[in-house]
Amino acid sequence: MKIALLHYSSPPIVGGVESVMAHHARLMTKAGHEVTIFAGRGKAFDEHIPVRVLPRLDSRHTEVIRVKGYLDIGKYTAGFDNLCDQIKMELLTELQGFDLLIAHNVASLHKNLPLTAALYQTYQTPGFPRLVLWHHDLAWTTLRYRSEMHDGYPWNLLRSKWEGATHVTISKMRRLELSDLLGIAPESIRVIPNGVDMHTFFKLEPYTVQFVEQLKLDQADPLFLLPVRLTPRKNIELALRILAKVRIEFPKAMLLVTGPEGPHSSTNAAYKRKLLHLRRELDLQGAVHFLAEVTTEFIPDTVIADFYRLADALIFPSREEGFGIPIIEAAFSSIPVFCADIPVLRELGGEDVSYFDPHAEPGFIAKQIADRLESEATSRWARRAKHGYAWDSIYRLHIDPLILEVIR
Repeated sequence: MKIALLHYSSPPIVGGVESVMAHHARLMTKAGHEVTIFAGRGKAFDEHIPVRVLPRLDSRHTEVIRVKGYLDIGKYTAGFDNLCDQIKMELLTELQGFDLLIAHNVASLHKNLPLTAALYQTYQTPGFPRLVLWHHDLAWTTLRYRSEMHDGYPWNLLRSKWEGATHVTISKMRRLELSDLLGIAPESIRVIPNGVDMHTFFKLEPYTVQFVEQLKLDQADPLFLLPVRLTPRKNIELALRILAKVRIEFPKAMLLVTGPEGPHSSTNAAYKRKLLHLRRELDLQGAVHFLAEVTTEFIPDTVIADFYRLADALIFPSREEGFGIPIIEAAFSSIPVFCADIPVLRELGGEDVSYFDPHAEPGFIAKQIADRLESEATSRWARRAKHGYAWDSIYRLHIDPLILEVIR
């Protein structure tokens, strides 16, 4: 599908809307769409995303600033119409063949009202792309802009319904403001939040990103990490049984076991088969991931560190340990630790980690885990943020369905 994104400026110009638009463009391109950004200022920032610069779209274009000077004091001039007509011709020419146009703030702010008017006069023209109006800011409801708003055309375009267009806001608060402003039902306005690129924020290794996408780890809620080799003393089967019980309350919970088979015993291959059989028996396909199934290559420490950053908790059910590096690594990563109550782990963790009897009933342990995860506000918020405000999740849950609905 051919998608156009429209704003006054584009990256590398620094700005909140510009950043959001860049993320949208990358996500849509990754999903297989053909995306072009149209802006008055900016240049190519990604080899796969063309940026078409049309100077009159810029809020800082000389003609736009001159016209805005009159508009701000309530004067509508012939210069406005001339500029609007020029922009209108550019839009009709440049947007031929596009299926969808997403305009950011153009129908919300008065930074370039000739552009707003040009879009309003063209968006229902036969052959023009379907229109989504993405509202980040609203001039009519912002106190600092109130003196620059005046009754009548063209200011009223910023509080008009734009029949047939799809409205999107970035928060429920903005949705209520827009609903009151336009006189339309809140339910008719989509809320699609801004987000954070977890890959960039956590500085994830390319190898890590490959695992995340292949195993869909970003969809886990919560993600438990077990960074051990596949050997019987690690008691991995208990982690599987605990996860099966945890998923009653947290149906999206996943477990990632990072290690290969232990290298020093011929019984470890049989133990791996036992674990795979138990996974099937507990119906945990797609919920329990063994990296040993995915790769035979050495997993670098940098990738393991990435998994700690991505995980919501460490689960460590070993029956026997001489030390316990994973619970220290979990501390460095500020994630909760749930581990077997054995002497060395008590020695290391003291009163600051959650212990369970490695011979206890899995359902009992699962309740301990669920109670702690739900009682800690930081843990709850971290899981909710990673699930609801990571760009990949936002695209999957909101943007992709929006595109499909608008174009259908």
